[in-house]
Amino acid sequence: MTQMNKRTRRVSSRASSIGARTRAGKRPATPRHAAACAGPLDSLLNPGLFRALCDPTRASLVACIAKCGRGCSVGEVAECCSVDLSVVSRHLAILADAGVLHVRKEGRTVFYAVCYSDLTKLLRELADAIDECRPDGSPDGGCCAPR
Repeated sequence: MTQMNKRTRRVSSRASSIGARTRAGKRPATPRHAAACAGPLDSLLNPGLFRALCDPTRASLVACIAKCGRGCSVGEVAECCSVDLSVVSRHLAILADAGVLHVRKEGRTVFYAVCYSDLTKLLRELADAIDECRPDGSPDGGCCAPR
């Protein structure tokens, strides 16, 4: 029982020192404060987008289409990336569902183009939201900086 009280005192004294650092503007005092800071960030973190972009094959497909600068057919993308046509089609559909690519059909041919403005706007807003969560006066590393 005595040991529990000692541990409790240590935790509470540490919590008060964390609270003092927060008032100085260095770190959030509690997860609740951090959650309030991350409010706008939560709406911008779209798991579907990151799931679509995290696959190396899909990332290379997006890069190929983006560098081309125009809508590309499934066959063109498959040739460019040396990936089987059926796999390319499935990956492009996932990217289109996530809003990374725009789909256009001409007869039986399907063209995919990068949604440049939508994607760059989303990524800029996400970067700004992450930057806003940085405590005032913190170095570039924020709370993750080496000590």
